[in-house]
Amino acid sequence: MHTKDARAEGETEQRLYALSAWRETPFFTDRERAALDWTEKLTLISTNDVPDSLYEAVRKHFNEQEMVNLTLAVNAINSWNRLAISMRVVPGSYQRKQD
Repeated sequence: MHTKDARAEGETEQRLYALSAWRETPFFTDRERAALDWTEKLTLISTNDVPDSLYEAVRKHFNEQEMVNLTLAVNAINSWNRLAISMRVVPGSYQRKQD
């Protein structure tokens, strides 16, 4: 779903394919890296802590409102993913609305 939307919004194939290796690639800005690290830690919160050092690193790139919005987006997507998994939604079945 998200890759379809990202492509439609102009995201490059290279960055989409490299997303799972975002730490090792040069394709992401420091701000994007901070968001990706925050996202990973929140997504895996049951097995990880969200350290103060990460919070401070992310705050260097996001103001308070942006931090709230980022955190809400991560939580919403995690919730939707859990709903999709539990309701047996077939991956790849999402069709983007035509503008």
